[in-house]
Amino acid sequence: MDRMPSWVRLHVAALRALAVLTMLLGIVYPLAVTGVAQALAADRADGSIVVKDGKAVGSSLIGQSFTGADGAPLRAYFQSRPSATGYDPASTGASNLGPEDVVDQGRTSLLTRVCARSKAVGELEGVSGARPYCTPDGVGAVLKVFPGRAVSVNQACPAVPFLRTYRGLKVECARPGEDYAAGRTVPVRGDVSAVRVPADAVTAGGSGLDPHISVAYAELQAPRVARERGLDRAEVERLIRRHTTGRALGFMGEPAVNVLELNLALDGR
Repeated sequence: MDRMPSWVRLHVAALRALAVLTMLLGIVYPLAVTGVAQALAADRADGSIVVKDGKAVGSSLIGQSFTGADGAPLRAYFQSRPSATGYDPASTGASNLGPEDVVDQGRTSLLTRVCARSKAVGELEGVSGARPYCTPDGVGAVLKVFPGRAVSVNQACPAVPFLRTYRGLKVECARPGEDYAAGRTVPVRGDVSAVRVPADAVTAGGSGLDPHISVAYAELQAPRVARERGLDRAEVERLIRRHTTGRALGFMGEPAVNVLELNLALDGR
């Protein structure tokens, strides 16, 4: 070895390091971690697969949609929260739209998505889906203000603007094709204490695969599910409580309801 040229010794040492690290990190460590996981929590290690009648129907860790072939919600089932990926595990992720995304400029803004979802949930559950920052027709209540005029920029003509006037200016509907970028953006805000549709019913999670909904959203859906299945509402609410998990470690997060497990419990009555 001492008689080898220095560049050869360096390459031999590198190959030895590669072989040792490959053995340790590519074989020994994965096998050890897999063995510990299987010994301590085999179900979770295998993906927390939920089986019904001997057939895998999903995972308790990954959400899924409960809709028909036309995309409409199945009324006899609890609905999951929205997903930016359509609950596709191969493309997990968020929409990357933030709270400042309020103007529909050639695409649907986050604000209008929230307003449209709130309106749709309200209609499905038979409650008011109104939110103070949304127009009655389900888009973001946003003005573009110019000297001498104000435009409800998310309400295309011939829609009736949600406000008649703004600080003495008549509010106009938005004319398709007109550029309103130069105007001052004024989102309309208000008190959300009376809002009936919970936040998780109108906003998608960061992963797009959330298996849970809030207790408030589950309770909002309980009357519809009970009515569609011919069940007593109290019985449905007992199932909700049975499939509610508490805060992580007793203090992190909020109680949540696993939608898949709850729907399977309803089917298995």
